[in-house]
Amino acid sequence: MLTVPGAEIYYEVRGSGPPLLLVNGGDGDAAMFAPLAGLLADDFTVVTHDLRGNSRSRLTGPPRAQRIEELGHDAHLLLGAVAGEEPAYVFGTSYGGMIGMDLLARHPGQVRALVAHEPFVIDLLPDADRWHALFQEVYELYEREGVDPAMLRFTTEIGVDGPPEPAQNLPVPVQQMLARIRANMETCLAYELRSFVRFRPDADALRGGPFALVVGGEGPKTLLHRTTRTLAEWLGTGIVEFPGGHVGFLSHTAGFAGALREVFGATGATGTNGD
Repeated sequence: MLTVPGAEIYYEVRGSGPPLLLVNGGDGDAAMFAPLAGLLADDFTVVTHDLRGNSRSRLTGPPRAQRIEELGHDAHLLLGAVAGEEPAYVFGTSYGGMIGMDLLARHPGQVRALVAHEPFVIDLLPDADRWHALFQEVYELYEREGVDPAMLRFTTEIGVDGPPEPAQNLPVPVQQMLARIRANMETCLAYELRSFVRFRPDADALRGGPFALVVGGEGPKTLLHRTTRTLAEWLGTGIVEFPGGHVGFLSHTAGFAGALREVFGATGATGTNGD
């Protein structure tokens, strides 16, 4: 556990080599990265954590709307505690990509290379006001009817599958992870979604830094593809396609790990066994 302003952050470290921070998105936790971290641990010291207010990272004050910048500061403090002054490779998915962008902008010396996977940068879209209004409706639906109707509306609108329900025939650690993720949905709906999607990245920091944008292989049907393309156009950069969809790091773990190594290498960064 790491004590930070307003929270205690649960984190895990595995492997050896240069530090690599994996940052999850909404309602996920460190356990979702366990398969990917296991494949990367031969080449990197892999750091995973639960975002503040989610799973095992408890808030030490009353709950309130969270901001990407606060979670970026958590990542900064975590890397300082684990990696010292050595710069880290950073991979972030969804909100995690935005957290990585904030970290790169405010603490560039800590980031050797950043890969952002399908960042949820809604505020860059030309119809951002429509989406902000929709997410307010999702929150109000959550207030009236609870998590399930709200998450169904949310996932349907953005074009991705919702998290699976816990099942009796799964291993106990997996059941526990799914139960934590389900509890995290309330945190996401109440305190994260509407404020996180107001985040606008620092274009100059991304254009001048070791930064790559990637999408999953679901094609252009999801809102996450659209936000990633919009960010790429805003920055004047390209996009790399990774195996699987928005959770390709779970569904296509081996291919995802290989693609991540390749992109890190293209940004001038490789693991201990890289060329």
